[in-house]
Amino acid sequence: MFSTLCQTVKEDQSTLLLYLLLHRNQQFRVYVLARADIEELIVPILKVLYQAQDHSSHHIYMALIILLILSEDDFFNKVVHEIMLKNVTWYADRALSSLSLGGLLVLVVIRTIQFNMTRMRDKYLHTNCLAALANMSGQFRHIHCYVAQRLVSLFESLAKRHLRSIEQLQATTDSSNMEDEHQTADLMQDLAVLEEVLRMVLEIVNSCLCSQLVHNPNLVYTLLYKRECFEQFRNHPTFQDIIQNIETVRSHLRERPRTLKVFFFPSTQVLTYFSSRLESADKDLSVTEVSQIIQQGASQWSGDRLKKFPDLKFKYVEEDQPEEFFIPYVWSLIHASSTLYWNDSNVRLFGLSKTDPI
Repeated sequence: MFSTLCQTVKEDQSTLLLYLLLHRNQQFRVYVLARADIEELIVPILKVLYQAQDHSSHHIYMALIILLILSEDDFFNKVVHEIMLKNVTWYADRALSSLSLGGLLVLVVIRTIQFNMTRMRDKYLHTNCLAALANMSGQFRHIHCYVAQRLVSLFESLAKRHLRSIEQLQATTDSSNMEDEHQTADLMQDLAVLEEVLRMVLEIVNSCLCSQLVHNPNLVYTLLYKRECFEQFRNHPTFQDIIQNIETVRSHLRERPRTLKVFFFPSTQVLTYFSSRLESADKDLSVTEVSQIIQQGASQWSGDRLKKFPDLKFKYVEEDQPEEFFIPYVWSLIHASSTLYWNDSNVRLFGLSKTDPI
């Protein structure tokens, strides 16, 4: 069954069956998680998400929920970063000759978030993507420099959208026009969603730094390089409870010409620490030299310097009325896949009546 699912999970029916087995059958879930070749199942699921435009929204939801269920297991989150993949040809955003399964998973989920931002704008999909990344964040290890760039770029793009939304909101706030009032309400709602997503991305980065800093010099490098995109949130009330690792930067670090300015976010203290080590070199550094200093500093870093936050753990829970999602989905698959003739104009789908006897 496992082998068949690996070969056919690109189809809606197999993805739906896999979801049902993982969600309802604990023995099957344990068996899947114990497989030494779990990449045979995960890679085709990631391909479905990567090619989201070619699949139904229901199929995308099922694939994401499967990843979320698997990410609830700490062993899964660890082992995916130990499995190396070679030449994933369908990933066309950038040629990557070698990448861990965990790195590919992070890349595809981030891409799904960005796809949702521009196409679907579905909060439920955002929630599942971020929950899966959050579950994995404490086990991010040796993430590729490109993966680190995409993770920080996700925050950067969200921050730009946040700034644009604020500017649009300010432009409509003083208007008494009824249409503008409706637009203001929509902008406020969009802003709240953006801030929720931004906060979660910060928590994901913070979780990785708190748990696996020594194993992620590429992430530290990218954060130092992209520090400016965090500065607009320095005193934002939504993020104040997760910026308590902040340490005041000494004045000479701000004044010297090659200083790396430190931004305020959950692990600013980490960046202060690495900024000071780079500054102590007292010379212009090449990329290789910066990487070496970061790796050396990471090996001497003590995690006790940071305030500990609760582990990010999310668990998939089926909706109160799952039939509202699954019944139309199952019937749509029957309609599309059966060899029977269906006259589309005569198809009617009735909801379950709570008063009907069972």
